Amino acid sequence: MAAGSVINVLRSLLQEAGTREQRKPFFERFRRLEEQFRRFQEVTLLHLQGIAGNYNISYNIDTRFRHLADQYDTIAAALNVSHAALQEDLGSLKIWMKKLQKRTKKLNSKLSSLAESLSESHKQSSGERLQQSALLSNLTLQTASHVADLTTLHASRNTLQKELESLREASRSQGTKLEALEQRLKNTLHKEILASGHHELAAAQRLNQTPHDKLLEAEGSQGHSVKKLHAKHKQRKKLEEKRQQVLAQAAKRGLQSSLFHGNKTPRQERQPETPTVPEPQAARQQLRRVAQISQEQLQSPSPKKPGTICNVDSMLLFPNASTENFATFGQGFQTSLHELSVCSWVSTHAHSLGSILSYATEENDNKLVLHGRNTAAPASIHFVIGDPAFRELPVGRVLDGGWHHMCVIWSSIQGKYWYYVDRRLASTGSKFQEGYEIPPGGSLILGQEQDVVGGGFDPSEAFVGRLAGFAIWNRTLMPGEVSSIAIGKGLPRGTILRLADVSSLNGSVQKVNCTCLENC
Repeated sequence: MAAGSVINVLRSLLQEAGTREQRKPFFERFRRLEEQFRRFQEVTLLHLQGIAGNYNISYNIDTRFRHLADQYDTIAAALNVSHAALQEDLGSLKIWMKKLQKRTKKLNSKLSSLAESLSESHKQSSGERLQQSALLSNLTLQTASHVADLTTLHASRNTLQKELESLREASRSQGTKLEALEQRLKNTLHKEILASGHHELAAAQRLNQTPHDKLLEAEGSQGHSVKKLHAKHKQRKKLEEKRQQVLAQAAKRGLQSSLFHGNKTPRQERQPETPTVPEPQAARQQLRRVAQISQEQLQSPSPKKPGTICNVDSMLLFPNASTENFATFGQGFQTSLHELSVCSWVSTHAHSLGSILSYATEENDNKLVLHGRNTAAPASIHFVIGDPAFRELPVGRVLDGGWHHMCVIWSSIQGKYWYYVDRRLASTGSKFQEGYEIPPGGSLILGQEQDVVGGGFDPSEAFVGRLAGFAIWNRTLMPGEVSSIAIGKGLPRGTILRLADVSSLNGSVQKVNCTCLENC
């Protein structure tokens, strides 16, 4: 194509030269031919340069394409790395946003509870002021009545003192009469013994040594002196009986006065050598023995009854609502869980049940939670599997201070849950986290609810009470198995965690080893 163009140019130049041959001189035509040849050379050189440039481009085009492909791959890899980093940052931002939303909710609930508590405290303070004013008025009236009662008691005390003085005078007079009677009795007996002689004295000694009926049988044939002595003996017995009656009456009066004053009677002060009446002494000793026996019975511990529920193994005591009180398992779940059962004996006097267990991972701090809080609805707890999915379970019957058996069962395969209290089905439901998987490697804690892994506790969510026989299974328990645990027939197969696996006790939590629930 370039040679043809050159020929065409030459032809045009020759034709143009032929037409002008006749009109211009030879040198002028030669100069023009040289100029045309020079232009021809320039055009030819330009065409040759274009051909050479096209050849160089076609020769290096593969290398350039490879270079461009490498640059594209490098840019694509950098874009992928930046996209992955952006996705990771977006995921962490989502997690922090969820945590922030949860903390915001908790703060809002705390603020609402604080506002309610402030309003209640205001109401209580106003009511207490009214009660205090009423109590002050009642105290004033009671003080006046007590003053009147004191004056009455003072008057009655004076009256009692006068009566006691009169009783003392009566006891003194009775003592004087008894002394005179005893003296007369001694004188009479002495005179009778001296007058009767030696024989009658021997007979009197035999009467004192032998019973009355035997004496009559032994001496039925004796004479008139023996009969006379027998009549005197009867009279002596009557006098002795009368003397004993008088002494008993005086002793009773003296006992009453000693009960009032805590001192001895005037007769005991004046005549300590006179023997006291045996009947009051025996009564006092019997009363002392009865009081001592009753006190020993109260102090002696009652024998322990044999236990009936002997499958608990141990117990944990959480004394108060402190964020320092919790128990930690050394390792969480070893494998992923698609089914689980959580059972435990629970006893609490608190207003709400609080958090029994909390399982948290770096991805989600509410993978598995059983927690309640001291809010407007304290008679329920939240059964959480993967925040924010949860179900509300009633615990009103558990908050009475006694032991109650609780079981929470969940199946990811069926998407169902079952909740038992004391062998009875208290709640159940479906379409709950069907197909969900609880991952391994998290942090499992008893007694607190985790907002972050291993921490972020709230005292209003703490558990206060006792946990016994706590166990977790990696399968769903049947109703018969739940009932057998509650009546103490042993634990079913498949336990993955028990209280024996607790690695550390924090705060004031105490562990008690007790085989039977009755001894916990």
